[in-house]
Amino acid sequence: MTAGDVLRALHVPGTPLVLPNVWDAASARLVERAGFPVVATGSAAVAESLGYSDHHGTPLAETFGAFARIARAVSVPLTVDAEGGYGLPEAELADRLAEVGAAGCNIEDTDHGGTGLVEAARQADRLAALRAASPGLVINARVDVFLYARDQSAVLDEGIERARAYLAAGADCVYPILVRDEEVLAAFTAALAPASVNATYLPTGPDVAGLARLGVARVSLGVGLWRDAQSHLFGKVALLAAGERPY
Repeated sequence: MTAGDVLRALHVPGTPLVLPNVWDAASARLVERAGFPVVATGSAAVAESLGYSDHHGTPLAETFGAFARIARAVSVPLTVDAEGGYGLPEAELADRLAEVGAAGCNIEDTDHGGTGLVEAARQADRLAALRAASPGLVINARVDVFLYARDQSAVLDEGIERARAYLAAGADCVYPILVRDEEVLAAFTAALAPASVNATYLPTGPDVAGLARLGVARVSLGVGLWRDAQSHLFGKVALLAAGERPY
């Protein structure tokens, strides 16, 4: 089996693949050492760890360099957060992902050029082109309508419509990122069954077991671990700056 085959097989509705998103080789090794079968990057964490902003703020050479270092550091499949595709033609994006050893990627339907959501049919065409360029790549297609909505139930139908279009275009999994409303997530997952749905683990939302009961196939921690690690580190250096013992 290829790394992509392994990654794809781990997407099981009701028994989700849990992904503690990493930002460098060291954090990736910790995730593998803890027993997780896949390593996933988080775009904000990678960008900030390199000194840049999220949303295509990092030079491509540095972004893919980080991916390559992470892939070399672990023996399990790697799936990377490729944001909106960095403006690359899909065939070039597929080639670059293959070069760094990525078995899968997230691709989002936000245009970071400032125009907001990409029109659904256009995004489906992009996903189809990426699938044609890389048949074995595990594609996790983000559905960003919930990210921008105050009332997430009001965009549920649009989210489902987008997700269906992305799955039809060849996506392996769809990701309604940052759905905070448990009923909305349950309705989204039920409408798309038996397709794989990715949920965001949120401190105020269901735990992993609760998300599993909703039928999701994948759980991402997103930027959570990075924020927590930074907060912990800052607390230590603040103690040191105050003349106290950090440990």
